[in-house]
Amino acid sequence: MKRFGLSDIDSRVYVFLAKKGPHELEDIALVLNQRKSNIHKSLKALLKLNVVKSSSEYPLEFMAVPFEEVINLIIEVKKEKAKILQATKRELLSTWGSMTEKDEEKS
Repeated sequence: MKRFGLSDIDSRVYVFLAKKGPHELEDIALVLNQRKSNIHKSLKALLKLNVVKSSSEYPLEFMAVPFEEVINLIIEVKKEKAKILQATKRELLSTWGSMTEKDEEKS
């Protein structure tokens, strides 16, 4: 999971939820031997990435999105980054050319 940009704790939380199913924050913290604040921060990050969801009822339970969906999300993000790079390619090359010309003039 680290290859996908997740921190160690984020990876551990995701894998735990994927294997064990929905759990409350306190239970996750207890099982993973982490502070609740660390788990809260991790869950917030995982929710933002759309790889974890939460229930709408109190107490909140968190569940992992199926791994295949996570892979699809990562693929889409990579495709979007590639599109942005392609769209800015000319500008980047122009900037690079200007930088190298200035260096050659100084020599």
